[in-house]
Amino acid sequence: MDLKIEGIKRFGLVGKNIDYSFSKKYFEKKFIQKNIKNCTYENFDINSIDLIKEIFLLKNIKGLNVTIPYKQKIIPYLDFIDSKAKSINAVNTICFLKNGSTKGFNTDINGFEKALFNNWKKIKTKCLIIGTGGASKAVEYVLTNNNIATTFVSRNPKKNQISYSKISSEIINTHKLIINCTPIGTYPNINIAPKIDYNLLTSEHFLFDLIYNPNETMFLKEGKARGCKTLNGNEMLKEQADKAWSIWNQ
Repeated sequence: MDLKIEGIKRFGLVGKNIDYSFSKKYFEKKFIQKNIKNCTYENFDINSIDLIKEIFLLKNIKGLNVTIPYKQKIIPYLDFIDSKAKSINAVNTICFLKNGSTKGFNTDINGFEKALFNNWKKIKTKCLIIGTGGASKAVEYVLTNNNIATTFVSRNPKKNQISYSKISSEIINTHKLIINCTPIGTYPNINIAPKIDYNLLTSEHFLFDLIYNPNETMFLKEGKARGCKTLNGNEMLKEQADKAWSIWNQ
């Protein structure tokens, strides 16, 4: 796993079952297009978060992205955490400081905010957030800061959350913004979608799926068939990746 090349800067993605990931191809393409020399980007596919200790010790490691299922589990292994990441208890970017310590950030916040407001004209409505994992925390952070009320949907709802069976026609009608933060519909399981009544959707609804593979999930297809405006996770992913790159190079 270690590289024996002096002066190289190593970056990578930490996750589980991440062969599908966009990040490696995106950064490798970026290095070529921007003529960035002596940089590599690797996938660190680990079965247990404890293995992060070995990655931290690798020679010339400069920055990491973190994805499912480790955005929250990674936190105890870090020396410092940015205030935004701390407030949502989720980290997706790690920077290795000059003194050798590690600092966690959450660039999903930046990526989601830019992608959403570049494509959705803000209206007076509520947002239905499907899923309660690490990505949903970034979504809630942005929406709350923009005075958009949220309702969380979960298979196992906790306080102030609802189950799928509680998604009524009234909730759909008052929540014109619906965001899928679950992995439901991700390749290769592309023929499934979150269990909501899609027949209640109208052309006034905006469906945002954080998934980027496939380009159009069943969730988005169901919405589009009913006149909804839709957006996949590609733009968010690119925005958060570029933000991570700026953090690593600041």
